[in-house]
Amino acid sequence: MSSVPAAGGTKPPAAPKSRKSVTGTRRTVAALFLLPALVLLGALVVYPIGYSVVRSFYDQSGDGFAGIDNYKALFTDEGIRTALKNNIIWVVFAPTVATALGLIFAVLTERVRWGTAFKLVVFMPMAISMLAAGIIFRLVYDQDPDKGFANAVWVGVHDTFSQASAFPKAHPGRESPLEPAGGGAFITTSPVRTGEAVSLPLVGVAPDLMPDGAKAAVAPKPEPDKVTGTTWQDFTRGKGVGTLNSVDAAELGYAGMKVEAVKDGKVVASATAADDGTFTLPAAADGAQLRLPASNFKEPYNGLDWLGPSLVTPAIIGSYIWMWAGFAMVLIAAGLASVPRELLEAARVDGATEWQVFRRVTVPLLAPVLAVVAVTLMINVLKIFDLVFIIAPGSSQDDANVLALELYRKGFSEDQPGIASAISVFLLLLVIPVMWFNVRRLRREVRR
Repeated sequence: MSSVPAAGGTKPPAAPKSRKSVTGTRRTVAALFLLPALVLLGALVVYPIGYSVVRSFYDQSGDGFAGIDNYKALFTDEGIRTALKNNIIWVVFAPTVATALGLIFAVLTERVRWGTAFKLVVFMPMAISMLAAGIIFRLVYDQDPDKGFANAVWVGVHDTFSQASAFPKAHPGRESPLEPAGGGAFITTSPVRTGEAVSLPLVGVAPDLMPDGAKAAVAPKPEPDKVTGTTWQDFTRGKGVGTLNSVDAAELGYAGMKVEAVKDGKVVASATAADDGTFTLPAAADGAQLRLPASNFKEPYNGLDWLGPSLVTPAIIGSYIWMWAGFAMVLIAAGLASVPRELLEAARVDGATEWQVFRRVTVPLLAPVLAVVAVTLMINVLKIFDLVFIIAPGSSQDDANVLALELYRKGFSEDQPGIASAISVFLLLLVIPVMWFNVRRLRREVRR
């Protein structure tokens, strides 16, 4: 049966054909290829997020509905509040410092021939896992300067300007003419007179720990109009060997020991013992008491307690920056390579200094790249866990706590899955605005 033409002789519109994608692939085929990825995404991302949201409203057993009690704990539990405070410190400082260092490295390495080698060295920590980096920095921050690199450097710099005493354990022995004077100093029990020889015996320093320049002690000899004396290690190895408060042949003098003559609380004269422990004071010391100041017995400087409660978070942030500054440098260097050199040269021709070129031309042109680096690092530090868990010792782990670590502790150590789920949801809510900002910025870049 033939079709009837429409009025006016026009043909009816043809039925629309099924559209294909730009590449010619049918939607059904595309959906079939995407289905495995969508299933995995749902199983590994969507379902856990949904389950965590639901679980966060239930109690520890999972049977009773707890409402928002688990979310109230986020702001009342002391451990979670410390973790939240530390996360704020991480988000503010770690991305900022890492991005700033990456920018400085990227700009400076453009001006040196060995810039590529420098970039390779700075970027190399990115090849190390967080676990390995944590173990490395646990050793770097060891309190013992003989083991920890940080304290070895710190102690070396400190001792350059302030030498420690060679006699930190020295103290008066039995029947000694010295007594404690407060603050770690020792003073004679009675005044001294000119023409008198004074013995100041001490014990407490092992012979093998005496200074290299120490020589055999010499018994003091009186001199007119002067106060003379000897300060020495009144100890000879071997039972019953040596005479108490008397210089023996095998005993060493306290080389470099400072001796002060004190009258009415004021120092009227001072001297430093020779290698054999002998010293001489002028006539002004007549009638004064002799004091061995506390500086003679100062304990050796042992560096900073990097992993103590006050420094543990900055120390761990430092290890994070060591790892991620190279990442920031590489991305910023790639952005710097696309900056038109004509703009930089034009600014220099117009009389701008290098600092002005950097601040008014280079940094504004790199702003999109800097934003990418900063936002990426912010997302990264919000879920930081490995470094804190490994580097912070048990004694200060509470002070270094972060939300991801607290989530682990609540969920596995303290068996509080409801609160752990609330922390995970809270972390997700913190990450979403940062990701939203990043997506919007990327879309603006695409439109350009």
